[in-house]
Amino acid sequence: MSTGNKPDFSNVQGGASSTEAARPDFSNVQGGVRSTGEVAGEQTWEVQKGDSLSKIAKRFYGDANAWPRIFEANRDQISDPDRIHPGQVLRIPPAG
Repeated sequence: MSTGNKPDFSNVQGGASSTEAARPDFSNVQGGVRSTGEVAGEQTWEVQKGDSLSKIAKRFYGDANAWPRIFEANRDQISDPDRIHPGQVLRIPPAG
């Protein structure tokens, strides 16, 4: 066994060099929608104690004033927007 012999990595170079960053190729992407009973992009939210439609709208849309969108999507289970209950599962339509 020899002591003091250490590998010499002084000529090793690392990293990658490029004049242009690699760009993803989306040329083969195809669009379409398949229905599985849910609207594409729709989410759900289980109402927690202290929630209101405006708080939920703020959480999902960043705008508390967007609460009517959630109300309209859940008319089948909400008759009064001021009366939602913990445990209710609300549909949250996509922003837009």
